[in-house]
Parts: sequence; C-alpha cells; structure tokens
Amino acid sequence: MKERTKLIYLIAIYIACYYTPFHSEIIRNSGLEAFLMLQEYAREHVLTCLIPAFFIAGAIAVFISQASVLKYFGPQAKRVLSYAVASVSGTILAVCSCTVLPLFAGIYTRGAGIGPATAFLYSGPAINVLAIALTARILGWQIGLARAIGAVVFAIVAGLLMSKIFYKDDQKRTAGQIYLPDESDKGRTLFQDTTFIFTLVLILIFAAFASPSEGSSRLWIFLFSMKWYMTILLLIGTVAMISRWFTKEECFTWFDSTWSFMKQIFPLLFIGVLCAGFLLGRPGHPALIPEHYIQELLGGNSLWANFFASIAGSLMYFATLTEIPILQGLMGSGMGNGPALALLLSGPALSLPNMLVINGVIGPKKTATFVAIIVILSTIAGLIYGMIVG
Repeated sequence: MKERTKLIYLIAIYIACYYTPFHSEIIRNSGLEAFLMLQEYAREHVLTCLIPAFFIAGAIAVFISQASVLKYFGPQAKRVLSYAVASVSGTILAVCSCTVLPLFAGIYTRGAGIGPATAFLYSGPAINVLAIALTARILGWQIGLARAIGAVVFAIVAGLLMSKIFYKDDQKRTAGQIYLPDESDKGRTLFQDTTFIFTLVLILIFAAFASPSEGSSRLWIFLFSMKWYMTILLLIGTVAMISRWFTKEECFTWFDSTWSFMKQIFPLLFIGVLCAGFLLGRPGHPALIPEHYIQELLGGNSLWANFFASIAGSLMYFATLTEIPILQGLMGSGMGNGPALALLLSGPALSLPNMLVINGVIGPKKTATFVAIIVILSTIAGLIYGMIVG
C-alpha cells in the first residue's frame, strides 16, 4: 500500500472520529448492533460454514489440477458444460453469500473464466433446494417456483453477460497458458482427489445444516438430528484419507493455501459485517436505517419498489434460510409480491461483506458490473412477477 493511500485512510478515520455524533442514541445503538451482528456471525457461521469453505478452497487450489478447472470452467471450455456445472452447484451447496466466497476465489485464481466463476458465485447461495422448498412452503408455491426459475436463469445470464463484457480480460489472463492433461505423478488417482474434495463438501453441508423451523418435514428434522454424528464420521474419514493418500509436504501446502485465502477474505468480510450491522442492524433490531422505512418503500409493485427491494437485498446480509422469516414479516407489513421476489433473488446471493471480498478477488470494475447485473435482473423479475400475480 502506498504511503499516500495510508495517509488518506488515517485522515478519513480522524475526520470520522472527530465529527461522528457518538452522543446520539441512534449512533450508539447502531454501533452496538454492528458488533452484535459481528458476534452473531462469528458464533453461527465462522466455525461451521467459513472454516470448512476455506479448507475446500485451499484443497481446490492445491489438489485439483489447473487442467481440470480449465476443462470445466476455463474461457475455452464448452459453454453448455461449464454453465451447467456452475448453475447446478447451488443445489449441492446450501451456503450463504459469504461462505461461497472462498470457493469462488479458489476456482477463479485456479484459472476459471469470469463467466462460469460468477455463475458459480451466484448459484452457490441462490439455487439452494432447501431454501426454495421452504420458500414455497411458507410464502406460497408461486413465489417458490418463481424463485427457483429466476435463480437458475440469473446464474446463466449473469455468467454469460460477464463473459461477454470481460472477454478480452479473460483472454489476457489465459494468454500463454499451457493446457496440460491431469497430473499423473502425484501418487493419487482422480477418483481419490474427487472423493477427498467431495467429503470436505459434505462436512460443510452437514456442519452448516440449518435447524428445522416450525412445520418442517420429518426428513428435515431427522437430518438435523444426525448432523453432528455425520460431521464427526466425515471428519474421521477425512483424517484417514489424509494419512493414507497425502504426503506431509502436500498437507503443509494445503494449509498454506487455506491460510492465504483466510488472510485475503476474513478482514474484508468482518469489516463488511460491521458496516451492514451499523446501517441495517439485525432482523427485528433497528439501526441507522429503521426497518419501517424499508417496509414503507416496498409496498405495491412499482419500478421504484422493485428496484429498492433489489438494492436493499443486495446490501443486507442473510444467513442461509434466514431470508424467509424476514421476508414473511415484511410481506405481513405490506410488502408487495414483486419486491418480495426481487429481494429473494438479490439478497441471498449478494451482501455488503460479499461485495467487499469480491472486489478484492476480481477488482472494482468486474464487481460493480456483476452487482449491477443482479440488481437489474432482480428488478425486472420482480416487475414481471408482480404483474402476473397482482
């Protein structure tokens, strides 16, 4: 970081400390909400969601050959194959907009094209079978179906648009790369590597399995009761695979790669959570922007209501499945059907912490473009849905 940039940051911090009216009850409450949200995030998501995701990202970067990533996600990969794999990923990973970030960073830095990578980035939290099923059960089958269709279409359209817009950048990234077959001198088969990565993914799925809500199916309740038993069994299996299939040097390289992702993502993520908590607060707890303002602005099915819902959803942080009870409360307060869908399509896939980290991985230009695409698509989908269902 340049010395001039450091000076600008210091001056900005000094001005903020000097002029912020900390004596105001709203400011003090917003500051408290920021740290309470950070505490809630640390307690509920870091150990069970983010840490497994970081280890998966590190494993992808170390154990999966670049040729394999390029084969399915590279700029020269077949579009039907790459976007099909990217868009289906969300049905497997029941993750939030922040947990998907290490996985996205892993495949992008490994050589994935910007199109398939951003399709994966959106689909991870958006195309969540559990969330879609719960949406249909609690909010109605119409909005559940609309969410499912919209999420799949968005993942593909957003990826194709990003690929088209940044085609030249992708070509520069891959210029001079040699497309090699999968490495055969590492002492393991492709099946062994795939089994290992899949086991890590299962650990993430079971460790992050959300508690059943009122009216949940018996299957969901049973799976939740088994989550820690399955997680422990999978951890034992992972340790057995590491001891038999991997060398000590490979394990150290894996840990180094995982630590690199953590250093890159954790600081930005925590800053983003603090900012989101300060501005919006936790569900049911007011902060700088009162909830009733949002509710008043989201009534009806106007262009503004849908656009505002898309913007609000893109800034707010939703843990996996928490968007449904929040939206249920907003709809009970008069939120329109169109804005409800717009928020469902933008909210789970985006958040302020999410944007800060994406910016660190792909840069401000690509980040702003990706966010704009999702917001615009969500607004259009909300308008259409609102006109259909009334």
